[in-house]
Amino acid sequence: MAITFKKVSYTYQPNTPFEYQALNEISTHIEDGSFTALIGHTGSGKSTFLQHLNALLKPSSGTVLIGDSSITNETSNKNLKPLRKKVGIVFQFPEKQLFADTVGKDIAFGPENFGSTPEEAHELAKKMIKLVGLSETLLDRSPFELSGGQMRRVAIAGVLAMQPEVLVLDEPTAGLDPSGRQEIMQLFTNLQQTQHFTIVLVTHQMEDVANYANHVIVMEHGKIVKEGNPRAVFANVEWLHDKQLDVPASTEFAFEMQKKGFRFDQLPLTEQELADDIAAMFEKRGLANE
Repeated sequence: MAITFKKVSYTYQPNTPFEYQALNEISTHIEDGSFTALIGHTGSGKSTFLQHLNALLKPSSGTVLIGDSSITNETSNKNLKPLRKKVGIVFQFPEKQLFADTVGKDIAFGPENFGSTPEEAHELAKKMIKLVGLSETLLDRSPFELSGGQMRRVAIAGVLAMQPEVLVLDEPTAGLDPSGRQEIMQLFTNLQQTQHFTIVLVTHQMEDVANYANHVIVMEHGKIVKEGNPRAVFANVEWLHDKQLDVPASTEFAFEMQKKGFRFDQLPLTEQELADDIAAMFEKRGLANE
């Protein structure tokens, strides 16, 4: 499902002393089936942007197009239920939203709330728990007896049970160690490839942006200041530093190597690219010395 923002602005508490414009005439297009990363420092407007994706917030001005749905300031809340079923949001620490006495009931809650029969919702729970890499045998267990990683996967399964077409990820790997972060991000990548989701990710982990995203939006003070594929966005390291943003560790390392006289055709984004480039450099030097 494609997403388009057309000159979208949003103001919190308008016409009060606390008025604050969080989005300022944002225009962008997110392709159907793409994996978009949204980056920017705290206060740049990322969270407000996300909340427009399923109309938790409606634009103060402008239009948000999500598939065939058009959302403006005049859109009635009565017409938003179908849209909210199509857009699933995985918030930070999603396991904190678990509440039911069994895993199965927790996963099935959303579908039942949107009109599925208990039997249909149970079948969805069985399907979704497998989709996130867990066993059906956990369906009758309390979610609070599971490990932290299992709880997070159960919470994600609950979002997937709504059968969304857009998956919004708000710092989904927060609090995880590097191994756990990689497992969760690989899960989302697999889901995108097999279920054909459009994914929008907010993260401060630039390695995740480099490894998984194919489109990057950089925000600052409620505006989009740069967007493109990861290689184009991370090519200007000094510009990103000026914006107080990190770059992938491999890119940073190569950037420092350039200062010492090493030359890269293009700055590497991943550890594998960096290793390949360094190996090629030493191979060339070795051949030159023969």
